[in-house]
Amino acid sequence: MSIDLYQASVPVFVQQLQAMKGVLAKAEAHATARKIQPDVLPNARLFPDMFTLVRQVQIASDFAKGCTARLAGREVPKWEDTEKTFAELQVRLDKSIEFVQSVPAAEIVGQEGRAVSLVAGGQTMNFVAQPYLLSFVLPNFFFHAGMVYAILRSNGVEVGKRDFVGQA
Repeated sequence: MSIDLYQASVPVFVQQLQAMKGVLAKAEAHATARKIQPDVLPNARLFPDMFTLVRQVQIASDFAKGCTARLAGREVPKWEDTEKTFAELQVRLDKSIEFVQSVPAAEIVGQEGRAVSLVAGGQTMNFVAQPYLLSFVLPNFFFHAGMVYAILRSNGVEVGKRDFVGQA
């Protein structure tokens, strides 16, 4: 059984990336109100061997833009991972939203059987589009989005489930 890959991807990415923008805005306000140095929260992590908040945002962004491009058979946009501040992360998320929304549904709908290849960790991974989205991209995307939320919550930022989920 196939599904509408566009509806299962682009609107989901947009909703979550917009929610992440809201969570980051709350984090910046929290840091300002408590006079926390500007680099502390962006460099926070849950555990020493885990990625920082900045890297979690970058990876979530990469999954959204990469998946959208691959489902449409397009080249994946390459962006430098140079963000260090909340403002720079907001710009990154805006670019991600703009990109995924720029891909017409007609380029993704009906591509459930498209071959998808990518290199991750130095290894080539080959997928079929529908399981690529459902079993690889979405779990990874939500994992990294969840880590953004968890890092901020563990640092006292007052965010809740509604902040994480965002507006449908």
